[in-house]
Amino acid sequence: MKRTFIFAILMMMVINLVFVTAAFAQTTEAAPAQGSVLENIATVIFGSGMVKEFKNGGFFMWPILFVALYALAYIIWKFIALLYGKIKLNSFLEKIVPLVKQKKFKEAIEIASKTRGPAAAIIYAGLLKADQGVEAFEKAVENAAMIEMSYLEKGFTEMSAGITLAPMLGFLGTVDGMIAAFDAIAAARAVDATIVASGIKIALITTKWGLIIAIPTQFFNNIFVTMVDGLVIDMQRASEKVTEALVEAK
Repeated sequence: MKRTFIFAILMMMVINLVFVTAAFAQTTEAAPAQGSVLENIATVIFGSGMVKEFKNGGFFMWPILFVALYALAYIIWKFIALLYGKIKLNSFLEKIVPLVKQKKFKEAIEIASKTRGPAAAIIYAGLLKADQGVEAFEKAVENAAMIEMSYLEKGFTEMSAGITLAPMLGFLGTVDGMIAAFDAIAAARAVDATIVASGIKIALITTKWGLIIAIPTQFFNNIFVTMVDGLVIDMQRASEKVTEALVEAK
C-alpha cells in the first residue's frame, strides 16, 4: 500500500510539473520570430491554438489551471487507491473461511495481513479478536470498517471543490472580460462590432475552460462513488461470511 501511495505521489508530481511548465510557457512573452524554449515546448504538447487561447484568457486562466491540477492530482490518486483496494473477494474468502471454521486463526490472520484492500483489512482486525468470541470479532470489524470508510471517502471533497470552483472562476473571468470589452467600447466612443465580438470571445474563454475542467471531474467523481460502493459491498460480504464461519466453529 505504501509503494502504491508513493507511486501515486510521484506520478502527480511529474504531471503537475509538466502542466505548470507548459502553462508558464503559454504566458511567456517572446519574440514572434523565435519564441521562447518553454513556449515551444508548450506548443508541441498542447498546440499553438491552446497556447494562444491561454494567453487570451487573461489572469483568471491561472487559478483555473491551478484548480485543474488540483482536481487532476486527486483523480489520479483516487483511481490508483481504489483500483489497488479491489481484490478477488471469492478467492480471498475461499482461503479464510475454511481456516476460521477449523479455528486456525493464526493462519487466517497471516493471509489477511498479506492481502490488500479494505475488505481484507477489516477481516484482519476482526480475526485478531476472533479467539474472544463472535461479539468481539464483530466489534473489531465494525471499528475497522469505520476507519476504512474514512479512507474511502477521502478525495471526494477535493474533487467536489474542483467541480464547483472551476465554473465559478470561469464565470468570474467572463465577467471581468466583459467589463474590459465595455471599457474598450467606451474608450473608442463608438460601438464597433469588431471590438464587441473579439472582447466577448476572449471573455468566454474562461467559462469554456471552467466547464471543460468541471465536467470530466464530475464524471470521474461519479465513477469513484460507484467503485467505493463496490468496495463497501465487499466489506459487508466478507464480514458476513467470516462471521458465519465463526458461528459454525463454536
